[in-house]
Amino acid sequence: MSLSAKARVYIYSLDLLALAAVGYYFRDLAFTSVAQIVSFILFMTLGFLSEIYATWIPVYGIEMSGSVALYLASLFILGPSLTVGVVLISALASEVLMRWSYLKEQPARFFHTVSFNIAQWVVTVSATGLILSLTYHVPVTLVSVEDFLWAFVAFLCYVGINLSLVTGIVSLVEKKHFPYSLLTAFKDFSIQYVSLFAAALLLVVLYSLSIWHMLLAIVPLMLVHVSFRSYLRLQTEARKTFEKISRLLDERDHYTAVHSTEVADLAVKIAQEMGLSQGEIEKVDIAARVHDIGKIAVPDSILLKTGALNAEEWALMKRHPVISAELIEGLEIYKPVANAVRHEHEHWNGSGYPNGLKGDQIPLIARIITAADIYNALSTDRPYRKAFSHEKTIEMIKEMKSADLDPVVADALLRVLDSLENKSSQDADPLRDG
Repeated sequence: MSLSAKARVYIYSLDLLALAAVGYYFRDLAFTSVAQIVSFILFMTLGFLSEIYATWIPVYGIEMSGSVALYLASLFILGPSLTVGVVLISALASEVLMRWSYLKEQPARFFHTVSFNIAQWVVTVSATGLILSLTYHVPVTLVSVEDFLWAFVAFLCYVGINLSLVTGIVSLVEKKHFPYSLLTAFKDFSIQYVSLFAAALLLVVLYSLSIWHMLLAIVPLMLVHVSFRSYLRLQTEARKTFEKISRLLDERDHYTAVHSTEVADLAVKIAQEMGLSQGEIEKVDIAARVHDIGKIAVPDSILLKTGALNAEEWALMKRHPVISAELIEGLEIYKPVANAVRHEHEHWNGSGYPNGLKGDQIPLIARIITAADIYNALSTDRPYRKAFSHEKTIEMIKEMKSADLDPVVADALLRVLDSLENKSSQDADPLRDG
């Protein structure tokens, strides 16, 4: 994947800032004791291992490791000049080792990834170190309450700068909303970061006893890392479970699996057209992709029936949104959207199911998915009929405004469809703009 011009400028600017920081701090780089040399080597080695075994968080596009505690502790003990050296060497070694496979096949990706990751660590440590130096709190001794307060200030600056830099590139590459992504990362990983801060303080206290006492802090650092990996593993396994269910649905009814993907894509476009926040858009996407998963409980004789359903069959079919909600509501990643999934077959005028909700009683996410769902159902072949033409589908959507569909959502859907139709026409006529 090629980076946008903005993303490349962002990376190159950060690289230049990191080089300036290295030049500034390396003017005063010097060891004043054997203890400093040993500590430097220890922090550098542990930092390298932490980066090698970092945990990748795909939803946020970031990695988390114990290096946060190690680099903070190094700042508190060794000061910014030596810590910039620690970070530069450990990050360079770990990044080159981990990304070496990119070098031959994707040299640009290798350069951008390695240079950004090194630069963001160097800038984070340099900026935090500058704050400590300007306030005359290097080294941090943790003797008074004031020492602890300044250590906490340094921690907040460190995490804030680091997350901002990483969220910045993720926002540019994946076109995500920066403020929302940043606040979400702060909120979702606050416990892990506070635990790493406590580990950094523990390293400082143990260093006051002896250098080798610091090795005792490896145990709690490992526990934090293992617990976080376990948490992510549970989320991953939950996603895999629903992927398996989707594959089972695909084997029974290929339309349902394809339908859910297409509905999710269209629902996201509707949400964007309505100006929803990035957080709400992500919820729309998550809910739409599993909204029909309850059909796993519908027998083939009903799900694949080519004729009209009788009253008993229809009653069973109408249970599927409730089953979908019940399947997902116990899982942390789906809990915020379970209610929307339950009510995505409700209609604006109250004629839908399962509860006959009407108007604003229906969750907004459900109303958006309903619009995307109805459009997809009308415009694709079904077991019991052929797809309607685009013109006929648009006409039927307009007729459903204020009846089946929220009029505001329906208008947004129509604008999206018009935009897609125009784009399709332009793509089909390459000479149009020439």
